[in-house]
Amino acid sequence: MNMKTFERYIFLLIMTIFVVMPTSAQNDLVQMSGVVRDAKTGKVLSQVAVSAQGGHEATVTNTDGVFSIKTPRIPQSLIFSHIGYQTAVVPVSAGNLTNLKVRMQPSSIMLSEVLVSANEPMAIVLAAIDKIRVNYSHNPELMRCFYRETTQKGRRYIYVAEAVIDMYKSPYNRIMHNDRVSIIKGRRIVSTHASDTLGAKMQGGPTLPVHIDLMKNRDYLLTKDELSLYNLRMEVPTSLDGRPQYVISFSPAIKTDHVLYYGKMYIDQQTLAFTRIEMSLDMSDQGLATQAMLLSKPIGVRFKPREMVTTVAYSFDGSVSRIQYVHSDVRFNCEWKRKLFAAPYHVEAEMVVTDLLSTEATPISGKSSFRSTDSFFDKVQFFADPDYWKDYNIIEPTESLEHAIEKLRKKQ
Repeated sequence: MNMKTFERYIFLLIMTIFVVMPTSAQNDLVQMSGVVRDAKTGKVLSQVAVSAQGGHEATVTNTDGVFSIKTPRIPQSLIFSHIGYQTAVVPVSAGNLTNLKVRMQPSSIMLSEVLVSANEPMAIVLAAIDKIRVNYSHNPELMRCFYRETTQKGRRYIYVAEAVIDMYKSPYNRIMHNDRVSIIKGRRIVSTHASDTLGAKMQGGPTLPVHIDLMKNRDYLLTKDELSLYNLRMEVPTSLDGRPQYVISFSPAIKTDHVLYYGKMYIDQQTLAFTRIEMSLDMSDQGLATQAMLLSKPIGVRFKPREMVTTVAYSFDGSVSRIQYVHSDVRFNCEWKRKLFAAPYHVEAEMVVTDLLSTEATPISGKSSFRSTDSFFDKVQFFADPDYWKDYNIIEPTESLEHAIEKLRKKQ
């Protein structure tokens, strides 16, 4: 599979309709929550990895910097890690579980790390590719994850869907045909406003982290042939969890129908493991960008791409690395023929691994798996129960999303 098809898993324009009914759940867990900020500027930090010391439970902060994490018992501390920052270890206790105010210090770059920018970027990336089978799990693993996708028309949310999923990952020294996900629990809500009959959804929904795990699906970018079509450049290094990281930017060296992405790779200097890859679709050619983004649309709708950004992040447990977080951000305009103004749309999807259930897992059966051709909308139920996620770790909704959900609920 080449780069032309990479983002075809990303979304599908369709007409939306709706169904009903919820479920409930009930185990007592310890919940800790708070907000994470830059210690120097006070700016909230999104996509910060949050984990419980001594356990596998994890989540990430939302775009408001807010997090919430649940564990079977009170951990000694919570650990916060973010690219370009020093790891923050925050003690917790029975009287100190909520409204935690976490401050993360930007990491300083040592001179020895800066000198490394003289190295040849292609040699570093190819060496990191050779180490993928060593650096990533050799065992079949089962992970519990949280997935959310939303669509905004202008500033209004018109579609929200969420699910807890299990994801089976085969060893990284094998092909990915057994990598699958199954939905444990899910819900969704859609605007009933007459002008919101056009909606946008992600193609394949919760299978997103399977398809864009770049350590498995290297044909998207990480092969010698694909990389030869890109310009690579060393950038100023940074750090993650106290470990120095190479930062290598990439951009198209030639103009073709599939060399359309620019972005950055972060590679651990010690292990040569990829820790993060950020990719943005080049919008300079609207025709090629539309081909890469759009799978289907209703007749009579004009589509204009504006932005598509995909991020894949991996975590290191001291022994092996594994996928930790996936985020896709798509912006475009749509207009009906004979209408004066185009409506701006924003489709966002993200998935975080919230628990490692097993390192000796058996594959998810084909019957119970969610396929990339399935409709996530048809597989999940209507929003209702406020304690719907009581037993699960999730990515906390932003304040604006919470307000939007409440409004949409009232109109159902």
